[in-house]
Amino acid sequence: ALWDGGLTALRLPSVAGAALAAAGVGATGARLAGGRAGTLAGAVFALLPAVQQYAQEGRSYALVCAAVIWSGHFLLRALDRPAAARWWCAYGAVLALACWLHEFAVLVLLAHAVTLRWLRVPRWVALRWGLTAGAVVLAVSPLVLLSLGQSAEQLGWLGRPGPEVWLGFWLVGGAGALLVRWTRGPGRPLSVLGAWALPPLLVPGGVLLLVSLVRPYYVDRYVLHGLAGLALPAGAALDRALARARRGTGPVGWAAARWLGGAAAVLAVLVPWSLHVRAPESRKDDVVAVARAVERTARPGDAVLFLPGRRREWLLWAPSVHRRLDDLALDQGPRASHTLQGTELPPGTVRRRLDAVDRVLALGDPPGEPLDPYPEEAVKREVLGARFRVCARTEVWGARITVYARPGHCGRGAGTGAGEAGDVGEGTWEARGHGEGGGPGDHGAAAFGLW
Repeated sequence: ALWDGGLTALRLPSVAGAALAAAGVGATGARLAGGRAGTLAGAVFALLPAVQQYAQEGRSYALVCAAVIWSGHFLLRALDRPAAARWWCAYGAVLALACWLHEFAVLVLLAHAVTLRWLRVPRWVALRWGLTAGAVVLAVSPLVLLSLGQSAEQLGWLGRPGPEVWLGFWLVGGAGALLVRWTRGPGRPLSVLGAWALPPLLVPGGVLLLVSLVRPYYVDRYVLHGLAGLALPAGAALDRALARARRGTGPVGWAAARWLGGAAAVLAVLVPWSLHVRAPESRKDDVVAVARAVERTARPGDAVLFLPGRRREWLLWAPSVHRRLDDLALDQGPRASHTLQGTELPPGTVRRRLDAVDRVLALGDPPGEPLDPYPEEAVKREVLGARFRVCARTEVWGARITVYARPGHCGRGAGTGAGEAGDVGEGTWEARGHGEGGGPGDHGAAAFGLW
């Protein structure tokens, strides 16, 4: 209402969130292992490609990450001065904010409980933590109760984590454990750094993975804040390596060569990955390429269907393209319905509207994606398959645009060069434009200013 800042307004909170999160890692690392270790830990956190990705995207995860990490820092301060109520209040308030930004952040309470158990804090300190944790749960409970009625819609697209997800989780957790063990030394016992690093790294993600064996809930970005548990021991390990190098008795040239070799190896891994997260191929789809493909293919007045309806977001960002098409299933747009993608007509109405047109552009997921089981989506697929023929298909990154027409109405679509493709079998005409045109934004988008 105060400032329509476009992409800057969309992305600035995520950039600020990632910066605050890195600062929180640095502040926590400084209290646990010294100023240089904290600075290195914050730098490691900022360089992690996953952190860079969600610093770009207009979503809540960078802000959640910042709030969770600073809540941990305030808990550390509260344990240093457990009689000071202000640190407990700061811990509870910031963690409640994190949970309101994304309710799965409440799982960090389990990690903090493990940390307190590991550190063997006095019972009265544990009681203070329990009261604060209870206040956090109470504060977020209205959101939890509301979202229980929406869980099928919000998380119904998730599948059970495959072996590669489990392997990635344990590789990251194992790397954190090895770094914690390597940093063990005088004045820096395993119980302190490990208690602060490993539970947040392993517990929230591990709980979601176990729950996902019954009902899929796990996505790695939901526990992005756990990467602080990898950055903290990495910063301490780098600090220890620097200290050893300064005390070393070997030739200076050999020590410099080892450091240069290590830095080159790190850059060889991080730079390609960091460049990848700035390309359309790092996202699930490329909305700019979708809109351009539709613009080339569509005729004035063509009907359009989104399969499923939430894919309407592909064209909503380009209203000049969307306005040219008759959106058959749309009941109310986002502004009128106060929703993200608008609301759709009931299945019977969609069927009648499909019966009244001769040519339809269907914008759907690429092959291999699960089909939505809802009646309104089933009607779209049923009518298109039974009463229309495939005239042409265009595939771009993360999407497929299919031109359907009644028999005899395919003609020559604008820019397709396709005739009656249905006469020679579905899928004989293919034009592939992966990553075509680049793209800003979440869903095929990189940070503004990088294209």
